[in-house]
Amino acid sequence: MMQEKQILSTSSARRARLAPVRKGSDGPSLVFDACQVSVVLRAVLGVEAVLGAGLLFVTTQPRVWLIDLGMMTSGVLPATLLWLMTGCALKHRLQKRSHLLQLLIGAALGAAAGLFACGMLFMEGMVASAPWLASAVTGAMLAAALVAMLIWRVRGRTPAAVAARLTDLQSRIRPHFLFNTLNSAIALVREDPTRAEILLEDLSDLFRHALTEQGDAVTLEQEVELARRYLEIEQVRFGERLQVEWSIDEKAGRARLPPLILQPLVENAVKHGVEPSATGAKIRVSTQKRGPVAVIKVSNTAPAGRGKSGHGIAQKNVRERLRLLHDMQTSFRIMQGHGEYQARIEVPLPASTKKENQRRSRHAARVDR
Repeated sequence: MMQEKQILSTSSARRARLAPVRKGSDGPSLVFDACQVSVVLRAVLGVEAVLGAGLLFVTTQPRVWLIDLGMMTSGVLPATLLWLMTGCALKHRLQKRSHLLQLLIGAALGAAAGLFACGMLFMEGMVASAPWLASAVTGAMLAAALVAMLIWRVRGRTPAAVAARLTDLQSRIRPHFLFNTLNSAIALVREDPTRAEILLEDLSDLFRHALTEQGDAVTLEQEVELARRYLEIEQVRFGERLQVEWSIDEKAGRARLPPLILQPLVENAVKHGVEPSATGAKIRVSTQKRGPVAVIKVSNTAPAGRGKSGHGIAQKNVRERLRLLHDMQTSFRIMQGHGEYQARIEVPLPASTKKENQRRSRHAARVDR
């Protein structure tokens, strides 16, 4: 009876660590995030493109067009940056609003930015008479177009994420992996029943996490814990042939990742590093906080004389899902050489809240005591 209680307690603790983040748990998603570099670039380039196209109606001479573009930019660019800074300052308030209200607020701020640009150009003598109404309408339309594009992008994540998850489940939790795990558990039932039960619990956690709706993102800490469960299962199968080295930075654990993004990289390391080698291979999983980003590395020693294998489907899937979540603020690279194969991910770290900073300060004070 005592043994069953311990097993249940262990299982509950694992479920607590692997608890998925439910979709919508953080309220409506923020689309008008003017603090992101990608949004700033899109806004500035979009306004400049429209301005440049509009000036072509006035003159077709390249020299005159460039001069006019520079003069008009002196009034339009500050207004655009003011629109972005205002949107960034209202970020947390906008997050609590619906997509439609975010669109309307963005358009209203765009109209105000248009009026600001018109006033600057009028004071600089760039325009003979101030077209207030036209400037406000143009600013509102450009802002609404950008926010609408961001809304469509967020809505486009859902079917893409579902399709990506289906592809993941087909390539990642494969039938032969399930059969091998069950066979390993059967072999352990008589020799070591406690270990067999733990193995089946790990398998249950893995499938529960894979088949449960988790929303747009989970923490890196949850992804690392899931990768541990997977490698513990494979450790029973490969024994000493599978050597695992962990280097986990707790400060990077808050980073947000698409669900089930780390496990396929770990599985690729097992498939292409351990399986084809008679002597096995070493797999290294490391996370590290470097300034405002979290760096995740999954590497494995490669068998001698083995070239590139596979079709890269899992890698393409990982890259696309990272871009859907973090846009231009993420990177995913594959490096190979000197007998080692490495997948490297960089994602931005979320800003620390006041409560988190206070909690860390209290924890550090207790440690010092």
